[in-house]
Amino acid sequence: MKSKIVIALLLLVSLSLSAQKKVTWEDLAKVSFVDKYFKDYEQSFLYPVFSESVKKIEGEKITISGYFLSLDPQGAVYMLSKGPMAACFFCGIGGPETAMELQFKEEPEFETDDIITVTGVLKLNKDDVEHFNYILQNVEAKKADD
Repeated sequence: MKSKIVIALLLLVSLSLSAQKKVTWEDLAKVSFVDKYFKDYEQSFLYPVFSESVKKIEGEKITISGYFLSLDPQGAVYMLSKGPMAACFFCGIGGPETAMELQFKEEPEFETDDIITVTGVLKLNKDDVEHFNYILQNVEAKKADD
């Protein structure tokens, strides 16, 4: 009997460790920005100041839904956006907190503005201006209606 209880407890612990946290764009909006000068580029960029609630999910496996955007004709740079291409932050609607860089495990086969749900490990990026502030690594994705 004791061995069955131990096995059941181990199963519950392993399931909770592998579970992902559902995150919303409102959760990711808990960030502010200040101008910071980057000498290598000889210009200022928006520097993120992440809230404690956002810092707590760094390194966690999360799930979030949004619009898929391919930013590179060779298909090397992908992002998830709170809004479709015509309303993404590049167009002046919203800010950097409304977009996330996606680093897929396998080449995705989505089209621009497909609504997808992604799961991966969240990385917060403050200093590398060539990448997004939010980066999702080891991404697995599916169309939201699947």
